[in-house]
Amino acid sequence: MPKSIKKELSKKILHPKSRKAVQLTKETKKISRREKIKLVHHMKQNLIGEKFLWFRDHLVPDVTEYTPELILSIIELYLGRFKEELEQISLKHAVGNRKNRQHANREDIIRLTLLRDEEEFNTCGLEIPDITIPKQLAMLRNWNGELRFLQNFKLKRFSRKNLQHQITCSKNNQEELVADGDIALSMKAPAVQIIESDPQIDGTSDVNEIAVCLESRDQEIMDDSMDVLN
Repeated sequence: MPKSIKKELSKKILHPKSRKAVQLTKETKKISRREKIKLVHHMKQNLIGEKFLWFRDHLVPDVTEYTPELILSIIELYLGRFKEELEQISLKHAVGNRKNRQHANREDIIRLTLLRDEEEFNTCGLEIPDITIPKQLAMLRNWNGELRFLQNFKLKRFSRKNLQHQITCSKNNQEELVADGDIALSMKAPAVQIIESDPQIDGTSDVNEIAVCLESRDQEIMDDSMDVLN
């Protein structure tokens, strides 16, 4: 066989353990791994985008800054977003006493998703845009859904325990402020009553005139009591 034909055959057919074959195998695996990472990243971005879209569509109108109460309510609403779909699936299962689970894959995916979200919210916290910042809240309202803008959001994890603690502290602070205000009003009330009960004292008089009037009245009372004793 001519050498030229042997060279052509050697180029087309490689030995499985040759260096060229090993190199091609490594490059193929590298490309496959890179594509897999891109696919996973793209899927993750899609999931985050769907979450942000849900929160954008369920924001309370005309609210410039979210309080812990509002954040807790919207997250609880988010955790129950599949309630109607699960009810419909259960109704389909109940019709005709079917033994086979219809839409089993969808039901399993929903339950796993809810279980994961609930676990995150009860432990480390659910990661969403920091809507306690007015600028971030406005950005979320005006977001058009493009995934390339996700990097502009500032994310924060909100947990159930932390939000409930903030709500309790806020209520306690409000109660303390109300109590302090009542005490301050009660301390000022007697002085006002004394001034208003005296018809001889004009409202425009200064503090010195009021003090002189009160001293003269006390002196008259003392003189009257001395006369009675005598």
